[in-house]
Amino acid sequence: MNQSDIDGMLQQSLCDGKLSRAEKSILKAILTNDADTSHQRDLLRNRAFEIARLSLLGPDAKKTVDWLEDITGVLLQAERPSADQSGQVISEVHFSPGDNCRLRIQELLREVRATVEICVFTMTDDRITEAVISAAARGVKIRTISDNDKAFDPGSDMHRLHAAQIPVRMDTSPNHMHHKFAVFDGKIVVSGSYNWTRSAAEHNEENIVVTNNRQIVQAFGKQFEHLWPQMEPMSG
Repeated sequence: MNQSDIDGMLQQSLCDGKLSRAEKSILKAILTNDADTSHQRDLLRNRAFEIARLSLLGPDAKKTVDWLEDITGVLLQAERPSADQSGQVISEVHFSPGDNCRLRIQELLREVRATVEICVFTMTDDRITEAVISAAARGVKIRTISDNDKAFDPGSDMHRLHAAQIPVRMDTSPNHMHHKFAVFDGKIVVSGSYNWTRSAAEHNEENIVVTNNRQIVQAFGKQFEHLWPQMEPMSG
């Protein structure tokens, strides 16, 4: 495909409001086949942002942002080998401020197939919350642990998860449940200082580590199972 064809495809996908599977496959093929993948990735990113910028002058701003996140997710995935490859080692660090932590968490939520165990001090970023709810809606079994003091903060999304029939349990001890980790399909873990909040994405100096190291994943999974029966189910 020449650049004109690529621009046309991007424009059409924005009009649709999302990237189709076929369009994602085309983008991945372009990135895979190009001799200078980093150059082609940067070019695609720049064109996507330019097309989005022009669209944001119109009435469809939210749809544009959702589309742009789809594009960015494909580009981020192209920066590392696929996690689906047999024996592929995942060993990543992401930092904020910026979108890298949030986008990586959202990507894992889109890709997860069976289970997610979420154990976070607080969750107020609607973009992540919507990805959690979407995963649950397609049949992923999700359990969530959080801190009871933060559950009633302005903007807390724990009640949204509860309303979506996602099991939520709370620490009711005088101390804080201060973990920030999640286990995906029992195979990948995300952990770090990063709270799942807009402040963490936009302002704070934070980090996440993403790994599929079996011993580390098992340790976090064991900790979640240790905490789960000690927590109080959310009610109301």
